[in-house]
Amino acid sequence: MSTDGVNHSRRRMLIGSTAAVGAVGAAFVATPFVKSWNPSAKAKAAGAPVSADISQLEPGQQMVVEWRGKPVWVVRRSKEALADLDKVTGDLRDPLSDESMQPEFAKNKYRTPEGKEEYIILVGICTHLGCSPTYRPEIAPADLGQSWRGGFFCPCHGSTYDMAGRVYKGVPAPINLEVPPYKYVNDNVVVIGELA
Repeated sequence: MSTDGVNHSRRRMLIGSTAAVGAVGAAFVATPFVKSWNPSAKAKAAGAPVSADISQLEPGQQMVVEWRGKPVWVVRRSKEALADLDKVTGDLRDPLSDESMQPEFAKNKYRTPEGKEEYIILVGICTHLGCSPTYRPEIAPADLGQSWRGGFFCPCHGSTYDMAGRVYKGVPAPINLEVPPYKYVNDNVVVIGELA
């Protein structure tokens, strides 16, 4: 067989071009297949843990993190706010959180793990009808009265919670705000959705 008149360099270029186009096509086909292995946004919203960097929170500040499609509040309480928790105990429906939704570590007046009392982590949904309360850290504001020591107020139906998310007596909300499962990775990072 004679190879006269065959342009070998052109043949190599055509083979190379065909291989390159085939590789690009394979990548386009493989990408959706590989992406299908990742959990969907719906699956992530259903319970994937989220990390929060709390290193920048100053005493009295609140940050909001989304977990399972819900707002989760992280509040750094001041020393005064922690001391005021004892002052409202008699006005609370469930001061030791015996009836509330929370991990075992939160069944105390601080509703936190031992040694982490400064930070309160709560699901920001009123336990009455699911409204979102507002963070009201000020002491004795005119609209909440002289006995208000800071906490959370639900504008929908007037439910009030103290700085540990414990519900006051005589309001529509039946139980304390929910404490989600969480763990500290270190002093600056908390993972919401996992227990230690």
